Amino acid sequence: MSNFDVLCIGNAIVDIIARCEENFLVDNDIIKGAMNLIDADRAELLYSRMGPAIEASGGSAGNTAAGLASFGSRSAYFGKVSDDQLGKIFSHDIRALGVHFETKPLGGTPPTARSMIFVTPDGERSMNTYLGACVELGPEDIEADVVANAKVTYFEGYLWDPPRAKDAIRLCAEIGHKHGREMSMTLSDPFCVGRYRAEFLDLMRSGTIDIVFANAEEAKSLYETDNFEHAVSQLRKDCKLAAITRSEHGSVIVRGDERHDIDAIDIDEVVDTTGAGDLYAAGFLHGYANGKPLDECGKLGSLAAGLVIQQIGPRPLLSLKDAARNAGFA
Repeated sequence: MSNFDVLCIGNAIVDIIARCEENFLVDNDIIKGAMNLIDADRAELLYSRMGPAIEASGGSAGNTAAGLASFGSRSAYFGKVSDDQLGKIFSHDIRALGVHFETKPLGGTPPTARSMIFVTPDGERSMNTYLGACVELGPEDIEADVVANAKVTYFEGYLWDPPRAKDAIRLCAEIGHKHGREMSMTLSDPFCVGRYRAEFLDLMRSGTIDIVFANAEEAKSLYETDNFEHAVSQLRKDCKLAAITRSEHGSVIVRGDERHDIDAIDIDEVVDTTGAGDLYAAGFLHGYANGKPLDECGKLGSLAAGLVIQQIGPRPLLSLKDAARNAGFA
């Protein structure tokens, strides 16, 4: 039996989240709805201009690991922090959720990564991320026994920005496939896809990646098309399994000739879309690792995503296991 249902690998980031008006993004040259990579000086500048904010341990794959734990799955996480205050906060938070996290912290600089997230009145989030210690994640941080004993290893496309992380991911794929495990990735955002389109396609077509998560815009960006169905048809050819989210229109899941169109759940109000895709992946992978049919996996993803966008912050404030039970999932 596997020791872990899902291993998540990503940029270990502390999120600093504040509300703002649309004009704030314009005045500060922030691309709405994207993850903007910034340096230390700009991080300090934007922080100085933020209104009241909350701090929460985040990072895309970190949010997914937290969501999996909330569902009751056995999850693990690889990600690099520094031995500083934010690094200690991140380590405490993720371990407190029951996630296995033993990546050795950096002893000095650069500091732990942080992302200034500005949430506009429509609930859209615009992220401005200083990667800091994240760029030091490398093959030496891979716990081979964890990879070998995780049913699925899931990583964020953002990891293609720090250079040494690519080698770490390829090492995980080698170990995982050797032990009959599966590799999964999220495309992360359209700008990330634009930077690494050829490499992402090669990961899929070479069989390095088995399962792909994307939203509609990321999928269309991957194939440089405005036609959603064309992108879906290409994903069907290029990978074993794909789940494509469509915001209020739910999601589409394809595997070979199999297709499932999944509805979004009804919600009262969109408060903050931070982490919606991360939590969709958590719900889906929780179901998948526990042998659920693909349509039920998609429904679990919709449930988690729909719940998280009704709160401030990217990690579930309630037990997703209880929420799933209340929604009629066994």
